[in-house]
Amino acid sequence: MLALSLIIAALTAIIDQIIKYFVSASLPDAGRVTAVPYLLDLVYVENKGVAFGMFKDMRWFFVAVTSALILVLLYIMIFKKMNSKLFFISSALIIGGGIGNLIDRIRYGYVIDYLQLSFFSPVCNFADYAITVGTVLLLIYLLFFSDAFKEDRKNADA
Repeated sequence: MLALSLIIAALTAIIDQIIKYFVSASLPDAGRVTAVPYLLDLVYVENKGVAFGMFKDMRWFFVAVTSALILVLLYIMIFKKMNSKLFFISSALIIGGGIGNLIDRIRYGYVIDYLQLSFFSPVCNFADYAITVGTVLLLIYLLFFSDAFKEDRKNADA
């Protein structure tokens, strides 16, 4: 399962970078492009912060934190006796998305964002959505399938 997870992480980062390449090559001149009316617009944004543009100009802090989180997940995947497909898939999405945004931060000093939903005003990117989906899946795993909380639930029921 580890090898498949690393492939998923690599593909996520590669897809993210390919999309960002085409976005940066064509979208800045176009301005806003409606991809799906009343649902999805493409807008080029250079995000120097994190989610919603918060904490601007803390590039190296975010590089360090992202790198540390990726290394922690990799350590758990490699050295802990994990056997849950859900854990491996969620971790792969978080790692791949993290690497995609990490490449931007190191290379440009900002993250290229381009997806804006009509019901969610912040502009995001493929990596952000991979991280979000991965985090939700990881929380589901931890809350409902992990041994870490099973003992707590047993003690609470007793």
